[in-house]
Parts: sequence; C-alpha cells; structure tokens
Amino acid sequence: MTTVIAFIVIFGALVFFHELGHLIFAKRAGILCREFAIGFGPKVFSHKKGETTYTIRLLPIGGFVRMAGEDPEVVELKPGYRIGLLFDQDNNVNKIILNNKEKYPNCRIVEVEHADIEHKLFIKGYPEDEEESLQTFPVSPTAVTIENGIETQLAPYDRQFASKTLPQRTMAIFAGPMMNFVLAFFLFIIIAFLQGVPTNEPKLGEITPDGAANAAGLLQGDIVNSINGAEISSWSDVVEIIRENPNEELDFSITRDGKDQEISVTPKEQTVEGDKIGLIGVYSPIEKSPLKAITAGFTETYFWTKQIFVMLGQLVTGQFSIDMLSGPVGIYASTDTVVQSGIYYVMKWAAILSINLGIMNLLPIPALDGGRLMFFAVEAVRGKPIDRHKEGMVHFIGFALLMLLMLVVTWNDIQRFFL
Repeated sequence: MTTVIAFIVIFGALVFFHELGHLIFAKRAGILCREFAIGFGPKVFSHKKGETTYTIRLLPIGGFVRMAGEDPEVVELKPGYRIGLLFDQDNNVNKIILNNKEKYPNCRIVEVEHADIEHKLFIKGYPEDEEESLQTFPVSPTAVTIENGIETQLAPYDRQFASKTLPQRTMAIFAGPMMNFVLAFFLFIIIAFLQGVPTNEPKLGEITPDGAANAAGLLQGDIVNSINGAEISSWSDVVEIIRENPNEELDFSITRDGKDQEISVTPKEQTVEGDKIGLIGVYSPIEKSPLKAITAGFTETYFWTKQIFVMLGQLVTGQFSIDMLSGPVGIYASTDTVVQSGIYYVMKWAAILSINLGIMNLLPIPALDGGRLMFFAVEAVRGKPIDRHKEGMVHFIGFALLMLLMLVVTWNDIQRFFL
C-alpha cells in the first residue's frame, strides 16, 4: 500500500508540475486554457475555476493543458441557424444557446444571417419576436455557447494559441520540461538541507554500530590529525588510507573536545567490484547549510542530467538495449524497492524521474514538447508557420508510435518483473 501511495504521489507531482509550467506561461501569454488534466481517458474528478476546468483522468500515462485554438473547437454559426441569445448589462451577447432553447424563456430567438464569433465578435440576424429588419448584436469576448446544457467559453482569436508571438508559444511549450528540472532542483535542495551536505573536513561523521570505528571507541565529531604518522588534511585523505589498508592496524591521532588522543583501528576487509578494500564503518562529515544545500541542488541536477544524456547516447549507439527501458510498470517496481530505503531515497528517486521526464519531453519527437519546439524552430528559419494540418498529422503519427512503444516497454516490464 505504501508503494501505491508513493507511486501516485510521485507520478502526480511530476505530471502536475510539468503541466503547471504549460498552464502558467500560456495564461501569461493570454491564451485561454480550457482544461488542466492529470492523466488521460475518462474523467475521475473535475472542478472548474475561472476559465479552466481541472481534471484527474483514469489512465496514469501523462497529462495535458488544452489551449484554445489547438483543436478545431470554434462553433460555426451558419446562415439560417436559429439560436437563443442572452445579454449582459452592457447589452452584449454573453450566452449563445444552440439547442433546447425552450429551457431559457428569457432568451431572444434570432435567425442567423451572418456571424463572426472569432475575430470581429458579432452576430447579425433577424429577431423572431419583433417585426424588425436585420440587426447586429455585439458579442462579449467572454461569451459562452450552451449546447445540451454544457457551457463552453468562446475563444476570440487573440485568446488562441496560434495568435501569439513565436517567443510566447515557444515559452508556453518549453515551460513544461523546464518545470521538471525546477522540481528536481528543489527536491535536491530539500534533501541536502535535511540530510546535510558532505564536507571534506578531516572529521568523522556518523559511526555505524557494527563497524570497526565503533568497536575501537571512535566517536562522531572526532577530528583526525594523522593516521600512522601521516598528516591528514581532508576527509579524502582519511578514506584513502583506510581503503588501502584492510586488516591492517592503523593508529589514529584525533582531537576530541579539545584534547588529543591516540586510538588504534583495524579496517575490515570487504570486496567491492573485485577489489579488496578496508572499511571502518564511518560516514563522511556533513554540514547543514542553506547555501551549501542550494549548491548541492545545482550539482545533483547537473550530475543526473548528464547521466541521463549518457544513457541516451548509449541507446543510440546500441550499448543500451530497448529491452532495458522501463515504463509505468517498471517505474512502479523500482519505486517499491526505493520505498524500502526511506523517504530521502523516495525524494531522490522522484527528482531523478523528474529530470528524466524533462529530458524525454525535450527530444525532437513528434507529439512531445520537443517535437513542437522543432516545428517552431523551422518556423523561425522560414519566417512562417508550417501548415497546421500537416503538423497535426505528424504529431498524430508520432503519438501513435509512442503509444506502440509504451505497449512494448510495458510488456517487457511485465515479463521482467512478474513472469
């Protein structure tokens, strides 16, 4: 049960912050965002706030922000349509009723002659309740259409994705992966602040109960001055001498509470990757400092970003097999292992997955953010956007291939972990 909760929290956080990046910068650009969704498929939860409906969907394979203009969603009011109109206090149309007009007794029935509810925002038509000629009704920019009792806000062209400048559109798409890196950075900072940051001081950190250091009487906080007469200036010096002398008695000259002492310790031999090394059961010294925690956040984010790119390079060169890739099932199985190690390991795992999600989304693959950014780059070079229908077809094919890859990876995960 703990693993299930951890998986849901990690998955939810990664997708939430990714889509939040899209949402924030889309709204900053003035784009109407119709839906902010975690997951795909049928809705499990839905709540509307302002212009945006926030939903949780059944299938945990991602999320999306539905921006106005990305889909053919504008209602076309053709000549001869009979519609109902409701007005605001400024006498602008604020509700356009497409059917079941009898449920709105106060609406004004109009037969449409011509309408533009995307650019100039007006409806021209003949009112049925008056013996009057053709009239023009101004439409509010925030008007809604009502069909089968469901309200949908209009999206004037200046609120649509395509109307925005190339930098605005680029930032709205790039912000998703960017937020994954930001999330990882802050997770690493929190871990470093709570756990402390390793330092290179010649001081003993935490002592393990079953190690040689504890048996010899060494204590956390002891300052190591020399070992076997060799002067010690850093923690690296301590580690190097201990590793090189398994089963050899070492004379530690330490300072404890301002007093110098001599303590003998014999490192236990242990084989690591085929090499025999000495260990005494002591961790490196740590320091809890906000500034060093921030530095550690940068360092860890850079390190794992570099590692993931190395793995991608190995995948391209064939050194890393596609059978080794993991999907949701593999991530769940790995999360189960990480959960057993404690909360800090779970947080670190979430940070690594967040970086991975950010990088994967930046790859120039159709249907992913990187694929869309690639089209923006082409637009910047040629000076005009690629035909929307052609771009949409490329993304559709890319999405289908990604779903196929997801099925293959998931089947590999099931075979690896459960069969």
